[in-house]
Amino acid sequence: MKKQYINGAWCDAINGATWDLQNPATEEIIFKVPYGDAADCKLAIDAAQIAFKVWKKTTPYFRADILKKAANYIRTNVENFAAETTLETGKPMLESRGEWQVAANLFEWFAEEGKRNYGRVVPTNRLDKRSMVIYQPIGVVGIITAWNFPAYNPARAVGAALAAGCSVVLKGSEFTPLSGFNLAVALHEAGIPKGVFNLINTDPVATGKEMIENPFVNKISFTGSTRVGKILMDGASITATKLSLELGGNAPVIIEEDVNVDLIAKQSLVAKLRNCGQVCVSPQRYYVHATIFNRFVEIVKAEIAIIKTGVNGGAIDFLGPLINKKQQENSVQVINKAKQEGAIIHIGGAVTEKGFFVHPALIEARQNQPFIKAEIFGPLMVVIPFETKEEVIEWANDTEYGLASYVFTNQLKKANFYAENLEFGMVGINEWAAHGTESPFSGWKSSGIGHESGAEGLKEYMELKLISYGNM
Repeated sequence: MKKQYINGAWCDAINGATWDLQNPATEEIIFKVPYGDAADCKLAIDAAQIAFKVWKKTTPYFRADILKKAANYIRTNVENFAAETTLETGKPMLESRGEWQVAANLFEWFAEEGKRNYGRVVPTNRLDKRSMVIYQPIGVVGIITAWNFPAYNPARAVGAALAAGCSVVLKGSEFTPLSGFNLAVALHEAGIPKGVFNLINTDPVATGKEMIENPFVNKISFTGSTRVGKILMDGASITATKLSLELGGNAPVIIEEDVNVDLIAKQSLVAKLRNCGQVCVSPQRYYVHATIFNRFVEIVKAEIAIIKTGVNGGAIDFLGPLINKKQQENSVQVINKAKQEGAIIHIGGAVTEKGFFVHPALIEARQNQPFIKAEIFGPLMVVIPFETKEEVIEWANDTEYGLASYVFTNQLKKANFYAENLEFGMVGINEWAAHGTESPFSGWKSSGIGHESGAEGLKEYMELKLISYGNM
């Protein structure tokens, strides 16, 4: 079903407008999908407001049953869903399958976590007083997500909000609407009551404005750029709308001299090229100890030389394209800026005439080159040599972002030093995936507000209430 889903019904945009959905690997138009505006958003919010009055009174066991059915539906249809995600993003089928499997896991995990929404009894300093804390659903939630993970990003927010007892209006990216449509299909087939979950495909500026200004929206969860996140913060300051923001990143990787350099070099490139580098937690600045730096560069350069780009969807997985022309041009601009600032381009950076491909580039930089400060959302691997842990910790923290960071060392003392001193919400020690379904996804500084996933992710969609009895 390639339509919006509002109040339990599949529908076109109110204004009749459509969006030409482009395959980023071939530049072909693959679908015409509804593309609405603020009117569609308002209609969905109205439906969600009415549905919330009933949904919030259901038990967490009732809500869990629907979320589990949706998870099972996703697992049954993972191949079809993954194929459409690959079609609209260009990413390898292996990655698309994994993304949908995680989306199902998120629905199932929050289904169970909703049953553990415990409050507490607070001992008081008076014999005649009794106090307790409970958590209740926050209300209608507007969820706006990005194109880089069009199944995973919505699933973690939608799963948590629905499990908490909130109703939802989801707006995915217009560049990847098929994944959002399929998420809606799964919830519809699971028996979600009408109006509890709504999906719109609309103009992002009009949608954000409507969600901020509409008095029925109690919270907005946004995944996207820091620039847009700050715009939402400005608007929310007027309406007092609560926000969860998962924004940009500039993740450092610290690689100490005691590691197996050949192995870590190969793993580093694989981690860098996940989703063609279009990942908010993507490793970006590789700080490699000076004693192993040249060998690291040699291995990565050889690995990049044999990488093939291509159209995904078949039996072989290629490195896919960037999502659109703008992202392709951004990678080219980063390479040009790096050259101007004196960085060395060891290999890569070529673009294709058809499709939004950029061949992976290995860039040797220094800490004083400004281009490393910006978030690089593409297949560009930046390597910088370092000598001391005191030096590299200062360099790693020298960024406005604070999402993910990574450390590779076999020395416990060094691992602990880095873990405690890195100014990031997530630190992976000898691993590339610090986050998980059951663990909080957290950003510091300009990387966001609030949490997704884990028990903390559920609480983001609930209000704390103190109930106190006197004269007992």
